[in-house]
Amino acid sequence: MGKLKKFFSNVFSEMRKTSWPKRKELSKYTLVVLSTLLFMAVFFMLVDLGISKLFRMYLDL
Repeated sequence: MGKLKKFFSNVFSEMRKTSWPKRKELSKYTLVVLSTLLFMAVFFMLVDLGISKLFRMYLDL
């Protein structure tokens, strides 16, 4: 039980040292993440559609 208490004590100690992002930074980071997710989703959707079309063309021969 003593090791667990020491572990959480160390965790809380490190959390106090953490510098959290300001609201403006957080908004910017959120926008970057969402735009990256949107780009990757569209990219992989187009790749999937292209591969599917190639398979359909190949199977129709």
